[in-house]
Amino acid sequence: MVRAVQIRQHGGPEVLELVDLPVGEPGPGEIRIRHHAIGLNFIDVYFRTGLYAGALPMVPGGEGAGVIEAVGMGVTHLKVGDRAAYAGPQGSYCEARVLPATTVCKLPDAIPFDTGAAMMLKGLTAQYLLKKSRPVEGLEPGDFVLFHAAAGGVGLIACQWARALGFKLIGTAGSDEKCALALANGAAYAINYAKEDFAARVKEITGGQGVKVVYDSVGKDTWEGSLSCLRPFGLMVSFGNASGPVPPFAPGILGAKGSLYVTRQTLFTHMATRASTQAMADDLFDVVASGKVAIHIGQRHALADVQQAHRDLEARKTTGCTILTLP
Repeated sequence: MVRAVQIRQHGGPEVLELVDLPVGEPGPGEIRIRHHAIGLNFIDVYFRTGLYAGALPMVPGGEGAGVIEAVGMGVTHLKVGDRAAYAGPQGSYCEARVLPATTVCKLPDAIPFDTGAAMMLKGLTAQYLLKKSRPVEGLEPGDFVLFHAAAGGVGLIACQWARALGFKLIGTAGSDEKCALALANGAAYAINYAKEDFAARVKEITGGQGVKVVYDSVGKDTWEGSLSCLRPFGLMVSFGNASGPVPPFAPGILGAKGSLYVTRQTLFTHMATRASTQAMADDLFDVVASGKVAIHIGQRHALADVQQAHRDLEARKTTGCTILTLP
């Protein structure tokens, strides 16, 4: 039996219950990992509330790091005793779990477990956003991009990685303190959307041209303004709904605003194969090991305090990454 956090019905943080659950042996293509740290992400909130479908009861959480305890038949890239980290299917809020080995990667010795747990889902998200979600015209050093929630877990990684790639990242955040954090981590400009019209400020920064790409995990609250920030043929990359889902819209607005492109991305489409997962992870490991990207863990909560961790995340009281720790 292992300690785990389970939800039996959708709702607020109060539905997160600490329970004892059995953990079995891995089947073919699976591994069992003993967690040293667990990552917390906004997608966990979506599963908890029912915005994203998942069979109940369920153990939420899609990110963790620890040591491989058992390996199922057919798994060749991992062995018992390996340090490992993953972004994978829901189920990480626990001391140990069995999951498919496809998304689990050997963690380099130079990267601590806490960092591994904090960076996999968020870092791999930043990787596909900046490296794979490109506008038709492509991205070149010196190009402007807009990144909402720039002081969050994905945002701080993206600020640093964009700087390393030569992009001029304009970040938005909800306080002067968060804006200062984004700037300290590589954003070229930061806009406090609580005080300024971010769309007007983006046009001012870019000399009226707009940006090539907007990366938006906020959703409903930023949608209209984000479209107004794009230059002709620009790309709107929607990858989250922190303020609620984007409402239905008439495609004609995309033509009126400059023949724009819109895409709704999910990490696990990019991680569909073992080869693609490992290539993305290797890119992330390299940029972190090089020092070009530092993983900021802004909050640490014991597994038993997961309800408070969710409250803080939803109230936008967090910066950087949040992890759940184990005794």
